[in-house]
Amino acid sequence: MSEPPIRSYTASDGYQIHFRHWKCQTPRGIVIALHGIQSHSGWYSASSRAMADAGFDVYFPDRRGSGLNEFQRGHAAHGMRLMNDVRALAALAQDEGRKPVDDGGLLPVIIMGISWGGKIAAAAAATFPNEFDGLALLYPGLHPRLCPNAWQRFRLNFARRFEITRTDIPIPLRAPELFTDTVEWQEFIANDPLALHAVTSGLLNAGRDLDERIAKRAADIRCPVLLLLAGRDRIIDNQETRVLMTRFGTSHLTSICYPDACHTLEFEPDRATIFSDLTEWLRQRTTRSEIE
Repeated sequence: MSEPPIRSYTASDGYQIHFRHWKCQTPRGIVIALHGIQSHSGWYSASSRAMADAGFDVYFPDRRGSGLNEFQRGHAAHGMRLMNDVRALAALAQDEGRKPVDDGGLLPVIIMGISWGGKIAAAAAATFPNEFDGLALLYPGLHPRLCPNAWQRFRLNFARRFEITRTDIPIPLRAPELFTDTVEWQEFIANDPLALHAVTSGLLNAGRDLDERIAKRAADIRCPVLLLLAGRDRIIDNQETRVLMTRFGTSHLTSICYPDACHTLEFEPDRATIFSDLTEWLRQRTTRSEIE
């Protein structure tokens, strides 16, 4: 498959969001994929290609202020803004994929959140449960090991109270070794000109909005859920993440941990096995019997 076209759509507030579209010839479903806090959709070409080869149209946006989106770098106003960006893309994807499936239903939509993007994906699935047919969480940032200390929480609360949204704050994940043990990919991360290295207080508080929504509405996540974890993850607290999963309302939870993996599964030497697990789950979740 050739490299995907880079397209754009207009969010409800007028912001132009770029996305990569991995188009499938005869799709059986749609995947809306969301990247982490520092990365962008260009990091995930291999898994996106694997999903497209498996029969899925993959719509992979760069989060506003990230990747190819230069305007208001590293910023988002609030959590609902980020969820609405995703919903606008999902609506576009459904319009473009409006083909009869089996007995006339529309293509199912799976929302997939990677690392920090797991916050947006899980919050959207909880808030708008009728809009998504499945939720895939890849080493999701629902319980990070590195959390704001008391002084940082005070400053974020102060910023929220007085609407201080544009203060730049460095992302505390500067070491590529946190993401992968593979030297080739460490160099890729270190030299990536599109990687994000600072965010605004507005985006961090948007993340807290999403955390609060997930905590309050976890039981509303009733669609099938896939959880993929890296056993040697130094960014995500796997145990606390598993505990949170027990509060989800779904009766279909699939959890897989790769014991030797280091956070970014995309960069693992044996990633073909990981992609196979992901695409097999997607196939199972998009059969007519599963959807009904």
